[in-house]
Amino acid sequence: MKNKKIYVVIAALIPLVAAAIIFHNRKSSHQKMVVLLKQLADRNYTPQNSFCPEIGYLYADSLLTSTTDRQERMEVMYAKAALAVKVGKEQEAVDLYEELVSRANSDKEMAALMPELGLAYMRLGERTNCMLNHTGSSCIFPIKGEGIHTLQTGSKNAIDIYQAILKRKPDDMESRWLLNIAYMTLGQYPQNVPKAVLIPGLNADTANNIKPFVDIAPSLGLNFSSRSGGAIVDDFNNDGYMDIITSGWDLTDPMHYFQNNKNGTFSDVTEKSGLTGIKGGLNIQQTDYNNDGNMDVFVVRGAWLTNGFGNQPGSLLRNNGDGTFTDVTMDAGLLYFGPTQTATWADFNGDGWIDLYVGIESRPGQIGKHACLLYLNNHDGTFTDVSKKSHSNIKGFVKEVVSGDYNNDGKPDIFISGWDGQKHLLKNITKPGGDIDFVDEIEASGIGNNKARTFTTWFYDYDNDGWQDILVSNSYFSKSLAYYAGAEALGKPVPQAGNVYLYHNNHNGTFTNVTEQVGLNKVVFSMGGNFGDIDNDGYLDMYFGTGNPDYKSLIPNKMFHNIGGKKFVDVTTTSRTGNLQKGHGVAFADIRNIGTQDIFEQIGGAFSGDAYTSSLYLNPGQNNNNWISLKLVGVKANKAAVGSRIKITFTENGAKRTVYKVVSSGGSLGSSPMQQEVGIGQAKSIDELEITWAGSSTIQKFRNVAPRQFLQITEGDNKFKVNHPAKLTFKDKKGVAVCMPMVASLK
Repeated sequence: MKNKKIYVVIAALIPLVAAAIIFHNRKSSHQKMVVLLKQLADRNYTPQNSFCPEIGYLYADSLLTSTTDRQERMEVMYAKAALAVKVGKEQEAVDLYEELVSRANSDKEMAALMPELGLAYMRLGERTNCMLNHTGSSCIFPIKGEGIHTLQTGSKNAIDIYQAILKRKPDDMESRWLLNIAYMTLGQYPQNVPKAVLIPGLNADTANNIKPFVDIAPSLGLNFSSRSGGAIVDDFNNDGYMDIITSGWDLTDPMHYFQNNKNGTFSDVTEKSGLTGIKGGLNIQQTDYNNDGNMDVFVVRGAWLTNGFGNQPGSLLRNNGDGTFTDVTMDAGLLYFGPTQTATWADFNGDGWIDLYVGIESRPGQIGKHACLLYLNNHDGTFTDVSKKSHSNIKGFVKEVVSGDYNNDGKPDIFISGWDGQKHLLKNITKPGGDIDFVDEIEASGIGNNKARTFTTWFYDYDNDGWQDILVSNSYFSKSLAYYAGAEALGKPVPQAGNVYLYHNNHNGTFTNVTEQVGLNKVVFSMGGNFGDIDNDGYLDMYFGTGNPDYKSLIPNKMFHNIGGKKFVDVTTTSRTGNLQKGHGVAFADIRNIGTQDIFEQIGGAFSGDAYTSSLYLNPGQNNNNWISLKLVGVKANKAAVGSRIKITFTENGAKRTVYKVVSSGGSLGSSPMQQEVGIGQAKSIDELEITWAGSSTIQKFRNVAPRQFLQITEGDNKFKVNHPAKLTFKDKKGVAVCMPMVASLK
């Protein structure tokens, strides 16, 4: 125990020692970060790190060659089998579990082994089908068509195992859910599922006339394998076309930069861009921190890791405007060491330069008590830490921080979502020309009584009343997510776990919980998500990724359609976006320049054996609703216009309507473009387009604007620029169009 404590202290000190060393050499900030990340990756490769099963697997393997005691050997085999699943050696895990079952001497031993064997077979089926023979239908719930397994050994054996378990324990909800999924992978659901264990209705279409999306990432070469991580869709080279950047959470996981070729294809330009050595990142966000008109990238790392292994730096990657990025973290004064997956960029003091707030985890099992960080932009490429001075140095198990102006006073506030049940609503009370300052109004807001362990959160105006509402999601679980999914599907009571909470803004500094009223009292377990308008009706829809690291958490990611700002309908099944694998970074974007938003999702779990391919869900177009696309360029406001408010007034079917948007990248763990695509329903013209610029709060208005245009509006210029990007048809590597024929096949 003493040695372990000494090791943990040393592990915690390594980042500081490494930083001291690299600061004294002559390498650039970028090179220093590459070296530091490599040093930290080497440090984390240890059995003390619970998210490094590889070294534990090797250790167990070596023990088996020297251990002869039966009981000890059984224990080592059991440990190795579990680790084999985590590192992606499913067949070896199956063989080990089968041997252990054959040697079991008691019902207790058998009861412990059977669920693990069933899961290993399920994972074997996924490996040989969904991963090694991946198609756009792989793991899409409910499984059908090309998603049905062609190599059926894994699922068939899993069915035998789960049937045996349920015979002995009929109320095992987890095994019942997984059994039904296994039948589905064989194309035998529901007809072949024994009636006593059938969960009916899993393949039933959800409501609302949503046309099915199609995952076309495999055809575009975007289906690279990755662990959990972040995703950004935005225009990084200012050519008018959306590019894609992703990250993976481990310090050995590379970033990927896919440049849009403007012809329906993408090219991986990661190496050329200089991102090769910049690894890790459970989340990434775009920002223009230096107001040069080029979208930079901020990477956050270390979340969930204990014993000092999460004490990792973030990375500020400057976009050089020539297709390359440079890590300027150290030169910018942003070097910190703390576990995080969340940050938010906003102009908190209204000076026209965007500042940075980083949410840091502080919890038992970590080395050091970390506080959240607020960095003030110094206008010269550097930042100053003003966390303590601004009363924003919150300490807690922080999972998400987001910024928005909830009281419409023109100053961005901060909402903090915590896994420890704590939440904070930091009202911005900065005075003109004064220092940045906040006061916590969570109790006064009416949200403080929510003590759920929450994760995904964002500000948005779901009902278009001009006031930003707050969504926050409970991700706490005491059982596997398979249990909760099965219980909910059977209409059984589910404890407070995995719920979504929606708080309506009362326009007076308080909020009302309208979750049940709008139909969002569902089990979701979101660890990533974002919002967008899939049908251009002007109301924001939502997509959630379920990133729980437990391999039994084989439940679909969820899509909810906003019906007139009054209720939400689960359209997961109809939309064909319910991937059963773990979703994290989510971005809504009009990638084809046609006024229709597609969805990119970074998919994969925490362990190397749970890596999975990303998805690009192509929206077939839900109707003929109109839209407008706006790229705002700040002058007094920050250049990217982050935090600027858009108000669009129009007449639809004889009735006056208003749609509101705020320039941001959207939700949690995933970043949509700063260019805002706004649906206006059946309106033939926009009566008035109003921009309230961030910082200065100056207002610009444009009247009688034609829809279906790409407008670039510069602050202070009373004439907008109309851009004309080419409409894209996505093509596979052979140059064949991949969109509409695939969509038609699913109708």
